[in-house]
Amino acid sequence: MSKIKFATVWLAGCSGCHMSFLDLDEWLIDLAQSVDVVFSPVGSDIKDYPEEVDVCLVEGGVANEENLELALKLRQHTKVVISFGDCAVTANVPAMRNMQGGADGVLKRAYLELADTGKQLPHEPGIVPELLDRVIPLHEVIPVDIFMPGCPPPAERIKATIAPLLRGEHPNMQGREMIKFG
Repeated sequence: MSKIKFATVWLAGCSGCHMSFLDLDEWLIDLAQSVDVVFSPVGSDIKDYPEEVDVCLVEGGVANEENLELALKLRQHTKVVISFGDCAVTANVPAMRNMQGGADGVLKRAYLELADTGKQLPHEPGIVPELLDRVIPLHEVIPVDIFMPGCPPPAERIKATIAPLLRGEHPNMQGREMIKFG
């Protein structure tokens, strides 16, 4: 039996979902026997998202042009996209910047109003990704197949979401254990 091509992506979030993924502990050894990790910020240095991915966990909201580009690319090349954690599902904490009135308001607040010294707006096209006017949840940018809320989702929920996919089944995303936010 061929292995599932598996990816994880980290957009605008704190990486807590990836840390919770690592809390799968010894089940990660079982998972490694069923998947080829083809893209992930955890334990790999792959720079380009591959073309044929079976399952991708996407952590974080979409906050900048780089996030947007990666989200569009991964949807194009992935069979099953999982919105992984509250930031991906709702934009959560990163979306708090939306109250600042768009990208310009955020940048002015952070780099001019709150700066102690060297007040200047960052502008390095090609180096620093341009902010979107608001942070948005993943499903507002691309179609999402499975929503896995939690801040972060506990390891048991991650396993209960991924394990059925390894058997070619759809996970049962019902009940407090599977859909509780926070």
